[in-house]
Amino acid sequence: MLTTMVTRRSASRSTTIMAGGDATDSLYIVLSGRLKVMMSDSDGKEVILSILGPGEFFGEMGLIDDEPRSASVVTIEPCELLAIDKRDFKKTLMENNEMCMAVMRGLVKRLREADRKIGSLALLDVYGRVARLLLDMAENVNGEKVV
Repeated sequence: MLTTMVTRRSASRSTTIMAGGDATDSLYIVLSGRLKVMMSDSDGKEVILSILGPGEFFGEMGLIDDEPRSASVVTIEPCELLAIDKRDFKKTLMENNEMCMAVMRGLVKRLREADRKIGSLALLDVYGRVARLLLDMAENVNGEKVV
């Protein structure tokens, strides 16, 4: 059923998939590649909120609360994505408890990450914040963290 509701989309490096402030129209699921979720100001200064990879999704917040996009998402490398439009997403959530739970788990994961980042900013000194940032940027390779 879900396969008839999704559209496959390819995007090259540095492609803006969605921009903060835009109307919300779709949820995206990452099949391959990496993307950055970011905010920027009028001077072009940007902050990266997170890096997304295969199996992760984005765009759900505005679909749930009917607000405009809160952040921009830009590809870091070529990506393959699945898109599901707003109407189909809401219908699927209402009919599919498994998908509803998966979305809730994703939201809770992001909330915990935000709590940890806020705690780091408020409670750690500059050295602790740099150490935390390096750990956040590290990837697991053969059971070891590599930055």
